[in-house]
Amino acid sequence: MDITTLSFLHHIFKEVQQKQDWKAALDTLFVSLRGTFVFDNVVIYLEDPRTKSLEIAYARAMGRGKAAEADAAWGERVAADVLSAKKMVIKEPKKGTPIRDRMADPYLLGMPLYIASKLSGALVFIRFGGPEYSDLHVEIASLQSFWSAALIERRDLQEARTELDSVQRQMRLQDDFVSTISHELRTPLGFIKGYSTSLLRQDTEWDDATQREFLNIIDEEADRLTRLIEDMLESARLQSKTLQFKFAPIRIDALIRDVATRVNTHHPELKIEFNLESLPPVLGDSVRISQVFENLFSNAIKYAPSSKLTIGTKSLGKRVRISFADEGEGIPEDFLPFLFERFYRVPGERTVTGTGLGLYICKQIVMAHHGKIWVESVLDEGTTFFIELPADPTL
Repeated sequence: MDITTLSFLHHIFKEVQQKQDWKAALDTLFVSLRGTFVFDNVVIYLEDPRTKSLEIAYARAMGRGKAAEADAAWGERVAADVLSAKKMVIKEPKKGTPIRDRMADPYLLGMPLYIASKLSGALVFIRFGGPEYSDLHVEIASLQSFWSAALIERRDLQEARTELDSVQRQMRLQDDFVSTISHELRTPLGFIKGYSTSLLRQDTEWDDATQREFLNIIDEEADRLTRLIEDMLESARLQSKTLQFKFAPIRIDALIRDVATRVNTHHPELKIEFNLESLPPVLGDSVRISQVFENLFSNAIKYAPSSKLTIGTKSLGKRVRISFADEGEGIPEDFLPFLFERFYRVPGERTVTGTGLGLYICKQIVMAHHGKIWVESVLDEGTTFFIELPADPTL
């Protein structure tokens, strides 16, 4: 092999290696080498480890017969023979046989694919009308099968790494959740136990005002504990798809004002500005949609306590959009994709109580209404949550 050939191959393999997408890398490999090894179709078959059936992982028509791609031969029988024989298989028309239909009687070359040292599939080349496969062609095909297997193995490793990263992140989130939930449960229980024990002491007498203050604290902490347990149960029901919804036409603008009035009763310091358009009714569960709004109000109160909250609505034809915009510190862009995951809490927000379930519950409820929810944020400018819901198609 001369220096020119080595340089040519080095250039091709370097370009293949740099491709991030494995199919794009295969495209580069086959197109680049087709000048020295002509074929019309190429296909990769992989064996399903459970059913042992052959599945097409990659296929491309490049030359003669491309216009009849759907009807062309794709060499499945040859691929099966490769796996059965565990070696290269060549099938060509019998010499001297007149060729009436080149598409129906192709020249086939099947190469075994060893992925992670295990025979896992076959790479099949198809030619319509020859020429016969020479020793040089077989060597080039063998080289391509090696690189094809390497690229598929790289794909499998990337997918496994992504899955492992996801599992590890979920494990970290659940570990954080256990730690958080332990703290969240102990805090109200500690208040309830402490103040009830104080009231029960027989060596001390409390005046009526103090007793009422202690009882109010006990009542508030019991409510907090109840909400915490309800969130945990609700998230479990949403995850298992067992939560029941009662759908009926609802007026979103009226529902927003009702929820805002309740929130302002408990948080009169919250400044709310409305920018509400007239909207068509939405088919939804008013209790669950109210729960979504309450969670977004709660988020604004926790994370942008001194900020004005602007609530807007907009009609988008067959859909309606609701926005909750605060003017708080904002959320770093790196954290935005994870906000709606179960148990997720923005790092550094340890001073704010919460379980990381609120936005997960919001997303599941909105999705159950065939809608979507997302967030946009700019540091030092604020955060906006958007909800889109389909309008009631019956009205």
